[in-house]
Amino acid sequence: MQEIEFVQGEVCVTTHRDKDDLLSAGLGLAGLKGALSPFADPQHPTVQELRRRAIQAGWKGIADLGPLGGYGTVYGGVSAVPGREYQAFARNPGARAPHRVLVQVPDNFDKTHRCLVVTASSGSRGIYGAMALAGAWGLPHGCAVAYTDKGAGSGYFDFSDDSGVALDGQRAKRGTALLEFEPATQQGQGIAVKHAHSGDNPEANWGWHVLQAAQFGLAMLSRAFPDQAPFTAQNTKIIATGLSNGGGAVLQAAGLDDTHLLAGVVALEPNVHTSGHGRALYDYMSEAALWLPCALVDERFAATPFARDAHGAAHAAWVTRCASLHAQGLLKATTLDAQAKEAYEHLCGTGWTDQAMAAAALSTALDLWRVIGAAYACAYLRRGADNMPCGYHYEALVDGKPGVADDATRASWWADASGIPPGNGVGLFGGTDSSADPQLTGITGLRSLWTDDDADSRALHTSVQALSARLPRKDLPMWVLHGADDGLLPTAFTSEPYVAWLRAEGRTPLYWKVPHAQHFDAFLALPGFGDRHLPLLPYGYVALDRLWAHLFQGQPWPAELSAPAAGTARGEGALRKSMLGL
Repeated sequence: MQEIEFVQGEVCVTTHRDKDDLLSAGLGLAGLKGALSPFADPQHPTVQELRRRAIQAGWKGIADLGPLGGYGTVYGGVSAVPGREYQAFARNPGARAPHRVLVQVPDNFDKTHRCLVVTASSGSRGIYGAMALAGAWGLPHGCAVAYTDKGAGSGYFDFSDDSGVALDGQRAKRGTALLEFEPATQQGQGIAVKHAHSGDNPEANWGWHVLQAAQFGLAMLSRAFPDQAPFTAQNTKIIATGLSNGGGAVLQAAGLDDTHLLAGVVALEPNVHTSGHGRALYDYMSEAALWLPCALVDERFAATPFARDAHGAAHAAWVTRCASLHAQGLLKATTLDAQAKEAYEHLCGTGWTDQAMAAAALSTALDLWRVIGAAYACAYLRRGADNMPCGYHYEALVDGKPGVADDATRASWWADASGIPPGNGVGLFGGTDSSADPQLTGITGLRSLWTDDDADSRALHTSVQALSARLPRKDLPMWVLHGADDGLLPTAFTSEPYVAWLRAEGRTPLYWKVPHAQHFDAFLALPGFGDRHLPLLPYGYVALDRLWAHLFQGQPWPAELSAPAAGTARGEGALRKSMLGL
């Protein structure tokens, strides 16, 4: 039996067959598309109900399951895959908080082509946050799939009743069970979340999280099939894949893989930072929070989805931001049109493209820049829930105000929450004042953490430097795919400088900059938004298919491969296969 010394506590083993499979928890594609799976007793959901809902939320957060999106007809699918799950808490050396690892072993595991897919959740999602990519591709191929939440996840700790989340997803009091996350302080107020408040700067260890998940996967395969053990990287091909933060995590893992665990890597729209190349997420995120509202007032974005209100006018708050930037001396122009144009030109000068800004209207309208900035600044500065930068804090949201969560709301967090509030009954508070632009004070503070040179700024920069990806080995097959229209992680700041750096250092990654694709496949179901774009997932599935053919069928791995020339975006009708250019 292979040792798994990094595992804390017991490994939980569950069986999922009949109407409770690995890929959809028995919901099937129709159920995944439907309303959230109910809890019979919302205050006390069962372990099975929590898992089903967490899988459903994982799918809904990543894939376009809308009626026009083509999932299950044009590409992808959701078959019933019976099997077993092995789940545990793992810990990196020196880490304060554990991370979850989960391995799904299908009953139809292909013992002839021994394959393990390893992945990390996108965003800050929980353990099922990469199901629509890694699970949807790997399980039907007869691969086992190993997941990690990479030190993030939705195991929120509530100081009001001193409770967190146990391994099975249910709430438990501090001291009564091993919890996904419990703050170091014994006393506090509001809600603490692992990504922001663990004190570990987990992003710096995402690569190690992925490699530990791969090691856990091999060990669990040996448990599942003792007659075939041991499972090792020498007799089992390990494919690493992920998207967004998960994509960045597998690229980090590729640079740390000194023992040649990984046989190939497919990264979609990765949040990857290359020291000395591109721009760090915190840099362009805090810039976007400050400048994009005004830039999007520019007339060139008048027909851009989410860039105007329901009446076709510029959002009032964004107009106010232009005035605020002028009052701060950041804009010289005195008229609104000229201020918006000046803000737009400022962002062009720092590397933003028209495509990225147009798609970023969605993130701006959803207030994602401020939300992400508050959490990441806290993680980088290793602050607790009671000491977040710029006056921010998380509390339960009751009738629009800070309060105490009820049992039903609290019980649903692990299954439903995204890993970074606000949402699901938790609010982001603070960082505001009583001015006409109330969020400006907090956003300015977040930006100053990057641009200033005080102790906090230096600490934040040190943490960001620790995120830099390292060079992978020369013989590792790698494929990076990124939407040309990505407005959250623009290609100019992420994939393009990373791929250029690899090539300058003698590596030969494949790179597809996919026309018409943006960052959020799940938002393509929104009226007007999906008309302009294509999903990225089908291209990821194709890349994984080709990597499989290389690893198991001996097909040559190309030195380069041109991106598909997709003809048009989806338009108002349903997606057709011809639109993908594959």
